[in-house]
Amino acid sequence: MTLVLVLRRPTPVAAPREPAAAAASAQSFQEKLSRLEQPRTGGEDAGEVRMNSDEINAALAQATGMTATNGSAAGLTKPGATPGSAASGGAVQFPGPVPSIKDYQVSMDGDVVRGQFVTQIAGKDVYLTLAGHLGARDGYATFDATEVKIGELSIPASLVNDALQKKLAEQRDQLKLPANVKDIRVENGELVFVEK
Repeated sequence: MTLVLVLRRPTPVAAPREPAAAAASAQSFQEKLSRLEQPRTGGEDAGEVRMNSDEINAALAQATGMTATNGSAAGLTKPGATPGSAASGGAVQFPGPVPSIKDYQVSMDGDVVRGQFVTQIAGKDVYLTLAGHLGARDGYATFDATEVKIGELSIPASLVNDALQKKLAEQRDQLKLPANVKDIRVENGELVFVEK
């Protein structure tokens, strides 16, 4: 029974996208990223830059050279990083040895970010769904898992969170927020960068 649940394909976390809509979302992501990278002038209040799941999926798909027609792309970002940010080094990659990621999707709902990753183990597609809260502490992105699933098998987040936090601590330099960003969070289904 457990093996069946592990190998079962879960419901996708993001809806399929048409190529034209994905291209528009990628362009919107780039415009918002450019705004975030612009220095603030004296007297100008700090602001927020908000990005939705469609923009993030499209930008990740574009950064990996894949089209986002199905709402996903091949590749994986560093936890808490987006393409072009200081944390990602401008490229989509994951530090350290990881299984080959065939496909992934990202969605946000309320204050939770959810990622679904597909890899092959023993020739079978295995889906990992990881959900949690993004945040910032001392200039670094943080992630606290609230849900972990392999296929359709739920695993208590408390069993995974300690190992995840150790891995994130090992990769702390790569989780550094850009100099002009003081906070990052998910709010109302959007990724919010709070500028200094």
